[in-house]
Amino acid sequence: MTLIEEYKASLKSMDTEEWIDLHFHRPLGFLWAKLFAKLGVSPNAITVASIFMGVAGGVMLYFHQPDLAWLNWVGMLLIIWADTFDSADGQLARLTQQYSRMGRILDGVSGDFWFAAITFALVFRELDFGDSLTGEHFFAQHQWMIWTLAVLSGVSHALQAAMADYYRQFHLFFLKGQQGSELDSSAKLSEQYNQLEWGRNFWSKLPLFFYRAYTANQERWTPNMQHLRAALAKRYGEDGVPSPEFREFFRQLSLPLMKYTNILTFNTRIIVCFIAVICNVPWLYFAFEVVVFNLLLLYMVTRHEGICKKALNELETMK
Repeated sequence: MTLIEEYKASLKSMDTEEWIDLHFHRPLGFLWAKLFAKLGVSPNAITVASIFMGVAGGVMLYFHQPDLAWLNWVGMLLIIWADTFDSADGQLARLTQQYSRMGRILDGVSGDFWFAAITFALVFRELDFGDSLTGEHFFAQHQWMIWTLAVLSGVSHALQAAMADYYRQFHLFFLKGQQGSELDSSAKLSEQYNQLEWGRNFWSKLPLFFYRAYTANQERWTPNMQHLRAALAKRYGEDGVPSPEFREFFRQLSLPLMKYTNILTFNTRIIVCFIAVICNVPWLYFAFEVVVFNLLLLYMVTRHEGICKKALNELETMK
């Protein structure tokens, strides 16, 4: 296998990759993955390292004092570096076949740690230094406003990222089958969860508790998708892998939505965050998440549910 072929094998799919990732994060992630493979470093260890770097970078966005403002740039570089590691862990897992549910859970929560640190840093920055639009004392005098905005932003972010990931995994299911996606069901997760004992399997059961709730929430937002998944399982077996013709039919419907799922993940979000920091308007990042990204989320959910309904009708007409 040539280096180019190996690089392509490290990607999830060309359908679901974003332009910035393809031209920046994935190439760097591939180089990291090759290095860590030689060193014998596991994908989960890379994920943990990315958590520490991303959190450190997020904390550095707090500083606005003239003699410490350069730390903002260090923080941004650390966050970008952390994201190349976030790419590397998945690429290494695909190259070395080191897949695990714990790896998927760790990979999912790593970004949550980064953005939790960023959120607290931007809130306290607003409280301590103000911003270029509202002045130095506005949020210090109305602290409930910035905290409310930050909480709404955090809740919105969690839902946006969860749904974007779910739609991409469903797309990969049609593109590559069950083995090529990380699509789970809360019913199967509940079966596994109930088989574990807290006393003997605490560290296996605890992450499964949260991951099951995470998956169940994704399912609650996607009733038409769940009807489609049930119909596929009934017709094609437990894995529900449809015929090649139907897979291509759904792929063509789903493909235009992949650009929206990418917008709701990392790159666009962090670009908005960095612009807010550079322009010294930290609260603008929260407002963008609550307003713009939530409108995009509602559009994406509504359109995807329509796609699933159309696919279900098509499936019912097939012999």
